[in-house]
Amino acid sequence: MTISRESEAIPRGPLIDGWQPPPLPGNDTLIGRYCRVAPLNVAAHGDALFNAWQADDASRWVYLGGRPFHDCSSCLEWLSHQATSRDPTFLALIDRDRDQALGVAAWLNIACEHGSVELGHLSFSTRMARCRMATEALHLLIDHAFKLGYRRVEWKCDALNGPSRRAAERLGFRPEGTFRQHRVVCGRNRDTIWYSLLDHEWPSLADAHRQWLMPDNFDDMGHQGVALSTLTAPLRQGA
Repeated sequence: MTISRESEAIPRGPLIDGWQPPPLPGNDTLIGRYCRVAPLNVAAHGDALFNAWQADDASRWVYLGGRPFHDCSSCLEWLSHQATSRDPTFLALIDRDRDQALGVAAWLNIACEHGSVELGHLSFSTRMARCRMATEALHLLIDHAFKLGYRRVEWKCDALNGPSRRAAERLGFRPEGTFRQHRVVCGRNRDTIWYSLLDHEWPSLADAHRQWLMPDNFDDMGHQGVALSTLTAPLRQGA
């Protein structure tokens, strides 16, 4: 094949040496110090998830489009549907001490051919929100995606969802912009803010996560010594 000098002059992205699309995520069980992440199984996780979500008020589901169930049977029916989906692929987040599922997460918008995947559908119960288990679960998922060979992990949320935006930035995700009038959710407008984390950014951020998760970063009451946002801020700003 002959390439003309004119076509050689057209700017293009660099070649990716040895590029091979990664496999689909979500088939493995990931084990950390505080939690375990496993493929969603209704028989194993359904009752525990319903019980954990019982303590939540409706506001925790607002940015997810509203609570999709009203009782245990409808919760198990909803979970059964999610457990059979491949995109999104749902995972149970399990407290290792109690051996109970306390929340779910999912891989979605899976584009193996581009090495891109989104982490979303985060339905954390009150029992796991804002604790080491929640951070470790997200760390394990991101780390696993990059180990599989993904080049990009995305995070998207309602632009008005302050807690989700702070969580993304705390973990090291970078904002890429806002899709205005992106969706209609429960009859309301949703602007969506996009975040991403790239493979070459992850090693330093992963080290910061591991430093934060070390037991000696917490006192006997579970209070952190150094905030994760403090550890990741210079990495987000400097790369």
